[in-house]
Amino acid sequence: MKGATMTKTIDRRTLLAGLAGLSAIPAFGPALAQAAAGNVVLYTSNNAQSVDAILGVAKDKLPNVKISTITGGSGQLLRRLEAEAAKPQGDLFWSSSANTLGAFTQLFEPYASPEAASIPAALRHPQNLWTASNVHLVVAMINKNQLGGTPAPKSWKDLLAPAFKGKIIIADPANSSTAYTILWGIDKLLGPDALKTLAGNLTVSSAASTVLRSVAQGEYAVGLTFESNAYAYVAGGQREISLLYPAEGTFSTPEFQVLVKGAPAGAAARAAYDLLLSKEVQIALLEAAFRRPSRSDIDVAKHADLPAMASIKIFDTDETEAAAKREEFLKRWQSYLAPK
Repeated sequence: MKGATMTKTIDRRTLLAGLAGLSAIPAFGPALAQAAAGNVVLYTSNNAQSVDAILGVAKDKLPNVKISTITGGSGQLLRRLEAEAAKPQGDLFWSSSANTLGAFTQLFEPYASPEAASIPAALRHPQNLWTASNVHLVVAMINKNQLGGTPAPKSWKDLLAPAFKGKIIIADPANSSTAYTILWGIDKLLGPDALKTLAGNLTVSSAASTVLRSVAQGEYAVGLTFESNAYAYVAGGQREISLLYPAEGTFSTPEFQVLVKGAPAGAAARAAYDLLLSKEVQIALLEAAFRRPSRSDIDVAKHADLPAMASIKIFDTDETEAAAKREEFLKRWQSYLAPK
């Protein structure tokens, strides 16, 4: 373990109460736009739609700041930040779950963004090492044309059936915080034996983007991913694609951003950090990339046709434990994939 996390367990009740209970604050204002100028390097694991949404707002709100992006899996980018720690090359990292960030806390600079006043305390690190940019739900992305006569799954347990062997794809949890969140949750919900059985049905991809593309193109029947990633294909008109919110419950996890310790861009990096948390950006992300906002002052139903949180069963997981036991869990997961 590279470092300890101080993140508290985030359960659904705390999350929803915080989102409902905070008052709105003034939106991203002109003072921030004038705060700094310069070049900001953003390391991001997010897709092109999400990045484009942010850059579109930045063009208007931070005209004197140029944001360049370097993309990759969250685990890969965090290890790159670790390798560059003596001479940082990046300014911001966006994004990952606390269960992954907890192993890299020595790389982050505490920063209390003024925009965080509209984000529940449960979605912020107590020492301001990270702040949630949005909240994810885990889903199974289903391509009904590839089920081959097998009934569409309704639960996690359905995916353990021999009929799904070779039909499910997930990213490598060592590289993807999405995959780590999913597999950790299944292990806690159904137990190690069920996770081992699921491993026998899975194909593991090195890249999270491959999961989406493979299901959308009909190479696999099921992809395990986040709601926002999969819903883009539904919204795009692929009628064969649907989202499964498993009957036993699914997992909710905030997606966090961090300021890199020693960020070369200085004040410009902090201005870009604030921008990512602004109401304008979170609405843009919701409309363009279906990211549920972390802010309390945005009505999701006004901007996207996503199911209400109240209609989805959530199984709470402990992100502090997930971070502390990351290496142990990944080692056990690898043993399940080992050739027999």
